[in-house]
Amino acid sequence: MDEDKVIYKELSYEVMGSIFEVFKELGYGFKERYYEDAIAKEFENRKIKFKRQIPYKLRYKGEIVGSFRFDFLVENKIIVELKRGDYFSKNNMTQVLQYLKAANLKLGILINITSGGVKFKRILNIN
Repeated sequence: MDEDKVIYKELSYEVMGSIFEVFKELGYGFKERYYEDAIAKEFENRKIKFKRQIPYKLRYKGEIVGSFRFDFLVENKIIVELKRGDYFSKNNMTQVLQYLKAANLKLGILINITSGGVKFKRILNIN
C-alpha cells in the first residue's frame, strides 16, 4: 500500500498508541467495558477528540429502519469498535463496515483485546 494513501494515518497512529498504552497498563482479562473506560481516559490524556457509545439511526427515505451504537467516534472521522477475544469474526468486521456505510465515514478500526496482546484491523468504506 502506498504510504501517502493511508487514510487518517497520523490520527490512526494516535488511536492505536492509546490502545497499546491501555493494554500495557491493564493486560488481559478484564471486561470490555473496563477497557473502554481506560481508552476514553487515554484519549482524554492525549487530547484526542472523541465521542463514546454514540447512538446512530439508519434511515431509508426519511424513515428509521435500524439503529447502531458505536463504541467510539474519533474526531468525527474514525469509528473504533472494541472487542475481547482471540480472533476477528466475520460478523464483527461486517458490523464495522455497516457502521461506516450508515454514517458515511471512510475508516473504522476493529480492536481485539486478546490473551496475546492487541490485534486490530483497519476497515475501509471505499464506496
